[in-house]
Amino acid sequence: MIRHTPAAERNRQPILEVLAAVLPESGLVLEVASGTGQHVEHFAAALPALQWQPSDPDPDARASIDARIRLAGLDNVRAAIALDVRRTPWPLEAADAIVCINMIHIAPWSAALALLDGAAAVLPPGGVLVLYGPYMRDGVHTAPSNARFDAYLRARDPQWGVRDLREVQAAAAAAGLALDRVLEMPANNLSVVFRKGSG
Repeated sequence: MIRHTPAAERNRQPILEVLAAVLPESGLVLEVASGTGQHVEHFAAALPALQWQPSDPDPDARASIDARIRLAGLDNVRAAIALDVRRTPWPLEAADAIVCINMIHIAPWSAALALLDGAAAVLPPGGVLVLYGPYMRDGVHTAPSNARFDAYLRARDPQWGVRDLREVQAAAAAAGLALDRVLEMPANNLSVVFRKGSG
């Protein structure tokens, strides 16, 4: 069955505008935690010069992604692969860019660290990692709705929660990923772009 979420429908175009500005003109883009596949379908249709590799640890999600891509008739999207960021090595050895939307707050902090380490391992020098979602800034929520969302997540699982951008940036730097830009997005979210160093 093809999955669908209203949130993915709402945010896909603003995210696409960021990706169009920061992704390479050609190459392979890995999407981590592709979920329903709505994002990768939209991005691949709009940026046909790029090859897209969706992924998700959930087999039902992968089935939804593949069915959605078949229905859309997109030939620049590979079959979804099973990828749990904490299981190394990743099933993909190299990618020119990585996109991860709404994952690190709905997962343990260890998953965020694994994502950063894994991205640094597969990206080329100068390659970008784009994260999207809600963040705290200097320990403070950017909106009351984000504070409520954080409390909801932590009630579901104490290991989940809205992350502090400062901590994410520090962990990324330790992995060899430098902060490139932070962009304000609708609904009190941020797009955070990291770039792998040349060293």
